[in-house]
Amino acid sequence: MARIMLDRRRFMASATAAGAVGMIGGPGFADEGSPETMTIRLAYYSNICLAPTLIAGELLRAEGFKDIQYVRAPESFTVPEMVARGEVHFASTFAGTLAHHLDNGLPITALAGIHAGCYELFAHEPIRTISDLRGRSVAIQELNSDGHFYLAIMAAHVGLDPQRDFTWVTGPDLNPLKLFAERKVDAFLAFPPEPQELRALKVGRVIISTVQDKPWSQYLCCALYGGRDFVQNHPIATKRYLRALLKAADYCAAEPRLVAQQLADKGMSQLDYALQTLIDIQYRSWREYDPEDTMRFYALRLHEAGMIKSKPERIIAEGTDWRFLEEIKRELKA
Repeated sequence: MARIMLDRRRFMASATAAGAVGMIGGPGFADEGSPETMTIRLAYYSNICLAPTLIAGELLRAEGFKDIQYVRAPESFTVPEMVARGEVHFASTFAGTLAHHLDNGLPITALAGIHAGCYELFAHEPIRTISDLRGRSVAIQELNSDGHFYLAIMAAHVGLDPQRDFTWVTGPDLNPLKLFAERKVDAFLAFPPEPQELRALKVGRVIISTVQDKPWSQYLCCALYGGRDFVQNHPIATKRYLRALLKAADYCAAEPRLVAQQLADKGMSQLDYALQTLIDIQYRSWREYDPEDTMRFYALRLHEAGMIKSKPERIIAEGTDWRFLEEIKRELKA
């Protein structure tokens, strides 16, 4: 178990410089009472998209948490199971991945979206559109991973069958980025800092950017979620966690250079890659986009592709709780 601590003086100074003191807030809201537990365990892995989680330490302390533990996960697709088992309390992942796990009955609860846009689909010439991938090969790290579900949804959206119309090249010992760079596969769905690395290498071309291209840019990408039992038994702690993370997302949007430097200092990424990612990702979209629309969209695409059995209505009814988010939006005037 590793812990990542944010330097308090540096954070407070930079936040003040940005006029963001109000964003940080005080020690919580008195009418809520103290959190039911002073300990909170958060999952993290090597992904710049997780910047709000990685810089939220002081905001979580301001919400009353005394013991903030960051638990390293081996890969992103293992985290939902960790949350369901109670090894960590909260995490963030692609909303389509949540739909898959909820369809399988995993006891987790989606709480809010946190940002839009992070993935980019790269391909080699002459491929220009995702429809051109019919009969081609696509590299991913693992089946049932975030990249697998997102690319399957993209394929289903244009009428392709993601289970039959192209070949998934995968394996625990494979490096998808390297395979693509060596032209051993036709396409690769990259997430930060991989898009920045491919551009630096001048390899391939982007055929879909979830940051810019519709409909992907119109929906939240990653969602915050917790273990169902923890959320039900610790409603005050859940709301305080969520408020801290959403404030941290605002901070990422307001001060991308300072956050990028903090991530680089922690060895999470090169400074220029981290900065470009933080500038591109829409970290304030949690205020504007509807997470229920996001879950409905991705769940519907997965259902149409035959990758989940549940209809979106069931996924939303049984696996989401937006009450905390709506309260926080009113408080923060989102």
